[in-house]
Amino acid sequence: MTKFLLAVHVLAAIIAIGPVTVAASMFPPAARRALAAPDDARASETVRLLHRICQVYAAVGIAVPVFGFATAGAMGVMGDTWLIVSMVLTVLAAGVLLVLVLPRQEVLVEGQGTRETTVQLAMFSGVFNLLWAAVTVLMIVRPGSTTGA
Repeated sequence: MTKFLLAVHVLAAIIAIGPVTVAASMFPPAARRALAAPDDARASETVRLLHRICQVYAAVGIAVPVFGFATAGAMGVMGDTWLIVSMVLTVLAAGVLLVLVLPRQEVLVEGQGTRETTVQLAMFSGVFNLLWAAVTVLMIVRPGSTTGA
């Protein structure tokens, strides 16, 4: 059962978190193009699509910690420091996405943002991506792991 839970956890991370990180990174330059050409329907549609991808995959991303907890419980590592740090970083990443990234995207989708909004959004998207990169490294390296990897 542990291998199944781990496989679902990893697949959920790839399928859910991957698209959010890519779409969030693509959003600020797309929003800048849309701001520079307000009559360009294609640029506006791109911004809406990227925002929608972030929203949908953020919701799907709930599966990652759910299966992560199940996997950690099955492996008996719930109290390990690397896992606790990973959980804290995951909560921080979710907070950055929900409080700092998605609301700014929404402002830009509604046509109320400025170039400064895109700069802030790029920074927050970068922080979100760095947090997930740190979680990924912890999941691979797992300090104290007995796998020898």
